Amino acid sequence: MEALRLWRARVAAELDSVIAFWERNSHDPQHGGFFSCLSREGTVYDDTKYVWMQSRQVWVYSRLYRTVPRFRRPELLEAARAGAEFLLRCAPLRPESLRVAFALTRDGRPLRVQRNAFSEAFVAVGLDELGRAADEPRYRAAGRSWALALWSWVRGVPLELGRPEFSGSPPQEALALPLMALTVAEQLLEGGGGDPQIEAMAEWGGSAVLRHLQRDDVVVLENVSPEGEELPGSLGRLMNPGHALEAGWLLLGHCRRRGDAAVGARALSALVRGPLRWGWDPQHGGLFAFLDADGHCPTQLEWSMKLWWPQLEAMVALLAAYEHSSDPKFLEDFDRVATYAFDKFRDPVHGEWFGYLNREGGVALSLKGGPYKGCFHVPRALMMCEEMLGRILEREGTPK
Repeated sequence: MEALRLWRARVAAELDSVIAFWERNSHDPQHGGFFSCLSREGTVYDDTKYVWMQSRQVWVYSRLYRTVPRFRRPELLEAARAGAEFLLRCAPLRPESLRVAFALTRDGRPLRVQRNAFSEAFVAVGLDELGRAADEPRYRAAGRSWALALWSWVRGVPLELGRPEFSGSPPQEALALPLMALTVAEQLLEGGGGDPQIEAMAEWGGSAVLRHLQRDDVVVLENVSPEGEELPGSLGRLMNPGHALEAGWLLLGHCRRRGDAAVGARALSALVRGPLRWGWDPQHGGLFAFLDADGHCPTQLEWSMKLWWPQLEAMVALLAAYEHSSDPKFLEDFDRVATYAFDKFRDPVHGEWFGYLNREGGVALSLKGGPYKGCFHVPRALMMCEEMLGRILEREGTPK
């Protein structure tokens, strides 16, 4: 357990450093909200504000304030509140609509929208967490409104915007959709409350994740039919190790809350052990971005790159799997993945983590944030790992 004690200290120190980077560089005191397009040094290279990045940073700051004693600082909560007020004021496309922009100008004017509802989903989780941290029901009520909108869209209510359907395109369900539904539902159900609509969304999300476990649970397919059948071609064979591992820890938490041991066992085998088996690069280390279930070269140009977030999802999933099973192999794999991630992605000079490496582990993009990377995956994973390592050490009688 000495190795875990050292990892807990290292993870905690890195979390402090990462949050300091975002506090130092990302706040907009003039208009509220956060800049996510930051260079390696932390300078703003584009002042576009992405709604899901705003929401994610609200969530991170609020969760830290609420659950990690050393982050219970008023200025952190006030920054989260300023981000939430910017969202409530500027993100909705129209006053009567729960659809939000994907990107805003610095002062909050809409720039563009997306066809999916991921921005709305993160607005829901960010506002709910702020409501818990600040003990302000109006934020939680607003978050629930967005969560229920997501639930209606998941069940087929038109999104106002969307992708047109063509006769040759088979109906499909991406793994990202049940992952998002499960993320939102489990956030709102944390601590109980018995909301039947949100509980139904969680149940759908957990069941839908299982539809992506194919070929006797040997592979996890990114896209399947709504009935859970494999789709033809490269679309149907696509695998995303990071999404599979994220699904693993989310489903383990869902099963723990519901007491579902059978599904928990499938999650351990197919969604944690599996991606570490077929998703790990045996030559250079790290998890691939994409793979083909039949071993063909994926069509995604970045398939062999090493992205920051799959490694972080693996760290969380492996500790969650150990907590669930006490299988020491999960701790061995955690050490392997965490060592790779800290060695390759961490920037000891300017702080935070690089997001995009080539296959060999060299930095491909030096930026620290942009439209898809912000104050979320790194601090969320570090926060969760610190918490789980603390519980494991306490459970096994080792001083923290």
